[in-house]
Amino acid sequence: MVYKAKLPLTVAAVLVLVLVLVNIVLSLGNQSLRVEVNERQQFIGQSIQLEGLHREIITALATVALKTNDEQLKSLLASQGISFSPNPAPARGGK
Repeated sequence: MVYKAKLPLTVAAVLVLVLVLVNIVLSLGNQSLRVEVNERQQFIGQSIQLEGLHREIITALATVALKTNDEQLKSLLASQGISFSPNPAPARGGK
């Protein structure tokens, strides 16, 4: 009778051990995913901080290219997908 009680307990112990191992593997996988997500969030945050600086640099380059009529600088900006034109004169409208 003692032998019959040991078999279900042994099966249950093995099942618990397997579940613990699966839990450990899944926890390690989640931890590596969290690290990757944190790195991406940090990159996005840094990119947002630098966006204003990038805009200022592009504006300065475009201004210089227009003032000096520098074709090399214009083509460099165009190769990066940046298009610009001189500011049109403000429209005078009367009511």
